[in-house]
Amino acid sequence: MLSFILSRILTGIAVIFIVASATFFLLRVLPGGPFDTEKRIPPQILENIEKKYGFDKPLLNQYAIYMGNLIKGDFGPSYRYIDRSANDIIKETLPISLELGVIALLIALFFGIIAGVISASMPRTVYDLSSVVFSTSLISLPSFVIGAALIYFFSVKWRIFPAALWGEPQHIVLPALTLSLAPFAYISRLVRSNMLDISGELYIRTAKSKGVGRIRILTKHILRNALIPVVTVLGPISAYLVTGSFVVEHIFAIPGIGRFFVLAVSNRDYSVVLGITIVYTIILVFANLIVDFLYVYLDPRIKFGKSES
Repeated sequence: MLSFILSRILTGIAVIFIVASATFFLLRVLPGGPFDTEKRIPPQILENIEKKYGFDKPLLNQYAIYMGNLIKGDFGPSYRYIDRSANDIIKETLPISLELGVIALLIALFFGIIAGVISASMPRTVYDLSSVVFSTSLISLPSFVIGAALIYFFSVKWRIFPAALWGEPQHIVLPALTLSLAPFAYISRLVRSNMLDISGELYIRTAKSKGVGRIRILTKHILRNALIPVVTVLGPISAYLVTGSFVVEHIFAIPGIGRFFVLAVSNRDYSVVLGITIVYTIILVFANLIVDFLYVYLDPRIKFGKSES
């Protein structure tokens, strides 16, 4: 178990290093820079600004300095927000995005599993067919279309929930729904298909022949095994929630880290882009580590040392 944990941690550190390095050099080769403005800055002033932030040094020297600061947890100063660092922006906005992402994930898991169980328990019925069609439609629709539709009906037409901003419990309803609907649809379909496959297994028929109760068979044998594939996709779902929050936070004017990431990219604010990218990478690495542990917990046949195969 210890070797498993160490290997996952070392792999995560390697991933973070590769992502940080690739992002650093990609930002430098893209056209434009953090100090480009519509009004041309005098060359002498621009030279002083670049010298202040170390842009006058060779690229490899800049990279070495940045990686040295990164090891100490310093993402550097923001080039667009005066007297603010990338660390300050991330500390202020990350809790908002985490709150939105966690609530969206819980909604998707809870209702997705329930919908999948109900659909699998009534195969080839009107409800089952309607559920499949509805889930497929939700997976196909992009988040900005779902968000716009929810705003139109629940904010403009019916005036039930506010269309934007953050701070009150009602502000989180529409963005959390927007972010959770696609994962909800995917999880419900995954649970349904897995439960139907497992229901035909020999050990399920054996349990029925022994007189084991239907509820016990459903919860202990069918549902538990059906949840194993759901656990394996929690990593990709977390990645979807991370990338999807960029659009959702922009639509609903949420002052989260995703919205600042979009602004930082358009402003070429290198430090903020790099800092947020690395933070998101750490979150995804940590989420995948948790998934590995849950996978082993749900399926005792898998050993820590053999889970990588």
